[in-house]
Amino acid sequence: MVGAVPINGDTLIWVAYAAPLLVVLLLYFVKKRKREDRSRNVLENSVKSGLTEPPSLHPVIDPSICVGSGSCTRACPEKTLGIINGKAHLVNPTVCIGHGACAASCPLGAIKLVFGTARRGLDIPYVTPNFETNVPGIYIAGELGGMGLIRKAAEQGRQAIESIAQNRATGDDLDVVIVGAGPAGLSATLGAMDKKLRFVTIEQEDSLGGTVYHYPRNKIVMTQPVTLPLAGKIKVGEISKESLLELWQGIIRRFHIPISYGQRMEKIEPAEGGFVVKTHKSEFRARNILLSIGRRGTPRKLGVPGEEHPKVIYRLIDPEQYRGRKVLVVGGGDSAIEAAVSIADQPGSEVTLSYRGEAFGRVKEKNRERLAEAEQSGQLAVRLSSTVLRIDEGYAEIAQGEETHLLENDYVIVCAGGVLPTPMLKEIGIQVETKYGTE
Repeated sequence: MVGAVPINGDTLIWVAYAAPLLVVLLLYFVKKRKREDRSRNVLENSVKSGLTEPPSLHPVIDPSICVGSGSCTRACPEKTLGIINGKAHLVNPTVCIGHGACAASCPLGAIKLVFGTARRGLDIPYVTPNFETNVPGIYIAGELGGMGLIRKAAEQGRQAIESIAQNRATGDDLDVVIVGAGPAGLSATLGAMDKKLRFVTIEQEDSLGGTVYHYPRNKIVMTQPVTLPLAGKIKVGEISKESLLELWQGIIRRFHIPISYGQRMEKIEPAEGGFVVKTHKSEFRARNILLSIGRRGTPRKLGVPGEEHPKVIYRLIDPEQYRGRKVLVVGGGDSAIEAAVSIADQPGSEVTLSYRGEAFGRVKEKNRERLAEAEQSGQLAVRLSSTVLRIDEGYAEIAQGEETHLLENDYVIVCAGGVLPTPMLKEIGIQVETKYGTE
């Protein structure tokens, strides 16, 4: 053919090698584009729902160093990170639990872990590397110190007890009072037994577990293998709330661990040679105190007449127990919506969700959708701009606008968050720093 360019052997070889390479590159960029689109969608949903503030310890990425290798996104078990425009971003902030695997996996050190953000400060008590506060003899481990991760909380409890063992009491005083029986408190209790300390562990609830105890039924708890004093290495990966609590109960039975349940700490007072810990039932004298309590603190109450009624509860554990019942849920966050929807799914139940705001703000998009579906199907009723005025035996009185309504109910579930123990810490002299995106 006139004008045709002859194709020699070298050209054919080049084409043979280049064509597969071009296909691989094309597939790579298409896959990369899809991943970035997914990350953008997650970030957009987070912003749309107002869920842009991480709860505690979280990663901050330096874009001038990040090369978008994706190692951090693969390392994060909660999938809170994504790649956008070739850089790592915290796309799903509220599910971050401060795992820290992202920072460890970054090949260039572009990630650091911080507490709080520029808009939302986080109160963190001051502790030394051995977890002692500025008040000698008072230690903090676990969630209260900003570490909600189970494995790290347990490790902190063990390390704190090792320090306390170097400062034993004299006379009849206890060596330590351990407050709280969550991951840090359980580990500390085992450590105290291993070190032959004189101690008591108190827990305000009727069972161990701390924050985990209050998770909804069948919630998956992200954790990793952890080493506990006496018990050794506990090899667990993804595990449900029930399975983890059963594992811990097995350890309690195996080592005959003494925990005093139903003891709510109310006050800590200095005393000669140590402290007096007062609960609503008793008091204990000790040389040291280890606070291994959660950041949730005491559930926030409504402050209305009748709230002391037994039908009023502050955490949903098992939706099935409300089957066929009339339930009023109070609150406007994810926990309130999840409680209302899960109870509404039970046969024969009648649910009303009362929220003082005009609209639901910081709520996950998935929960918004579930709520809308339940409301449209008639499974539950939503009353916005409403306030509970009074709670009685078979009903609750609420105000909505200029009108008041009497709602029949068997139970009232208040999901209004918790009162942080910051005032208590400051009262006993512990320094508390509000961190705004700092280490």
